[in-house]
Amino acid sequence: MVPLVITPILGIPLIQPGDSLGQMIWQGLKATPIELQDGDIIVIAQKIVSKAENRLARLSSITPSSRANEIAAIVEKDPRFVELVLQESREVLRVRAGTLIVEHKLGFICANAGIDHSNILGDSGDPMDWVLLLPENPGTSAQKIRKTLEHFSGKRLGVLIIDSHGRAWRLGTVGVAIGFSGIPGLVDFRGKPDLFGYKLRVTQVAAADELAAAASLIMGQADEGIPVVHVRGFPFSLREGDLPELIRPRDLDLFR
Repeated sequence: MVPLVITPILGIPLIQPGDSLGQMIWQGLKATPIELQDGDIIVIAQKIVSKAENRLARLSSITPSSRANEIAAIVEKDPRFVELVLQESREVLRVRAGTLIVEHKLGFICANAGIDHSNILGDSGDPMDWVLLLPENPGTSAQKIRKTLEHFSGKRLGVLIIDSHGRAWRLGTVGVAIGFSGIPGLVDFRGKPDLFGYKLRVTQVAAADELAAAASLIMGQADEGIPVVHVRGFPFSLREGDLPELIRPRDLDLFR
């Protein structure tokens, strides 16, 4: 078995709106240096994708709705922040002091619609006045970056965009896939034998999420400054995949 090797791509500068991430990652790969091979995967932190796509929002420009004001009083958050969460969500699922859980427009369940304050500085110079929204379509973002890197390298690649999410029954955050191109989301093991010949009946592996969690260990969560990593040795065949294959259908949701 080929070992899974995850390597930080160093020297990625602070991202500004309009930057070409594909070109910047290519320059980082050459400086690291890493020569891409068929089957390699580039994993990217959501935050730099959102910055490049100018998904910054200024709280002082937001007028909260009456619903946002009502929820803000319960969750003890800025009503303008809550208004942005509502705009980015399909449905509010849980509300309590300090916690606002929603179904994001992209289909997954998360806190605060993935909107973040950390490591953000807008034009005003006041970091507390700015927040960062998730990319509008992370799958499309991943595909664009992948096509750029494949053009430069001539290799068959995968690109994965990840974010940090909490989980309902466990403490702490883990890296999860929010958009990808050229890699599988789920890998189906149903019908395959185990060590003793028993055929698996229900096992499907969330391969994109497992890789996201592994990459997140290298990227870190604070001031590490590693928003992109290179992966070699992914144990599954590359194929076209998309986020919806990882989203549990509503009729199979036992906990909502």
